[in-house]
Amino acid sequence: MTSMQQDYNPVTQQIADELKGIVGDRYVVYGDAEKLEPYSHDEIVERQYAHPAEVMIRPRTADEIAAIMKLANRENIPVTPRGAGSGLSGGAVPICGGIVLLCDRMNEILEIDTENLMIVVEPGVVTADINEKLSGTGLFYAGYPMSLETCYVGGNVAENAGGGKAIKYGVTNRYVLGIEMVTPTGEIVQYGGKLVKDVTGYSMAQLMVGSEGTLGIFTKIILKLLPAPKASVDLLCLFLTADEAIAAVPKIMTEAGLTPTAIEFMDRAAVKAACEYLNETIPYENAGAMLLITVDGSDAQQVTREYETIGELCLANGAFEVYVADNHTTSERIWSVRRNIAEAFAIISPIQSNEDLVVPPSKITELQAELERLAEKYNILTPCYGHAGDGNLHTRISPSPDMTRQQWDELKPGMLQELYETTNRLGGHVSGEHGIGHKRKEALKIFVDEPTLETMRAIKRAFDPNNILNPGKIFDV
Repeated sequence: MTSMQQDYNPVTQQIADELKGIVGDRYVVYGDAEKLEPYSHDEIVERQYAHPAEVMIRPRTADEIAAIMKLANRENIPVTPRGAGSGLSGGAVPICGGIVLLCDRMNEILEIDTENLMIVVEPGVVTADINEKLSGTGLFYAGYPMSLETCYVGGNVAENAGGGKAIKYGVTNRYVLGIEMVTPTGEIVQYGGKLVKDVTGYSMAQLMVGSEGTLGIFTKIILKLLPAPKASVDLLCLFLTADEAIAAVPKIMTEAGLTPTAIEFMDRAAVKAACEYLNETIPYENAGAMLLITVDGSDAQQVTREYETIGELCLANGAFEVYVADNHTTSERIWSVRRNIAEAFAIISPIQSNEDLVVPPSKITELQAELERLAEKYNILTPCYGHAGDGNLHTRISPSPDMTRQQWDELKPGMLQELYETTNRLGGHVSGEHGIGHKRKEALKIFVDEPTLETMRAIKRAFDPNNILNPGKIFDV
């Protein structure tokens, strides 16, 4: 039991019965540790970030969520909202016990508004389903993350999720126009709406984007849509060294004067792990790193001109091979390698520290060099991959095969401190898209000054005076 848990009351059989009265018996799990176990963790590999819930509830409506929150405030019981559980920050983990509120039953696409280029969805909609539903309309939703086939759009909004297409299309917050939500004290409110422009008071909808389930539980989300691109081509560019690959990234946008849809970086260790995991035969053996570059647009000829320019620039700056994927099958093949790197490393090394660092794009070469320096200094593995075009690098830092668990545990804090301090010096932050949750809560203090943290705490107290909703995340109140 954590000290924070002691500030809250336990969930009793009587409270569980009240919850069943709100949503029905079949949508509440209580007193069954085995059935509750999947809700004790997210996709973080390290199990020290897990914590069991006392009860799990699956509401269907905003009114049901409001009733749950009022009960939780009355009884002083914490509530942790949860989507698909695909996060990497512990944000959906009930670290104080209490109630896990699962949004999976709120999974309808409520409206496709082609006149206003908007879509209204519930939070439990799987992100990939949005564009499947939009097929044939000439529109698409651009603000999706890499794990689009498993994550829920409500979680994307809560984390302000990013993805491979962020260079051209931005991240989730660019597309959120309106939110209906239940406040921590149980009121149903509407922020924003079907408005492209709106300066009527504070931008409350944007405040909710990235709030990590600490300020409200989303029940409806209005998203902006864009005209779907008519053509798309992927390039897989093989470089001898990671330095050459990283150095080519800013040149694509400065010398070529182009903004690709995506520029993904994968070092050799990352590509090797994913290819072996997938039994893929992409010829990575001679490559120190690869860039996966996507170009899309409304005109096939324009896309052809742009990808040829980018391919030639990469060849002039160290690439020894450029493969062109101009159909769905070949594009999916190479993107599958990028999307499965995390899963591959989870199998290779169950002991790891998954970092989600972001720096100004021009500083990404220095961040890569820092990871290489730490690998040599501490005798560790720092496989690196991520969204090179927007400065967001992921690394699954792992102990070398000959290292003991005790040695890893002893060196990890100092190593991460060095990494974070360098990232901060480069003008970067501790998370580009995965969020703080409770995994990165202590590290946040390196990057955010105390007056700013206190402003955040004040916002939290104003919304959630009893500190009921997702307590212990981002910062302590």
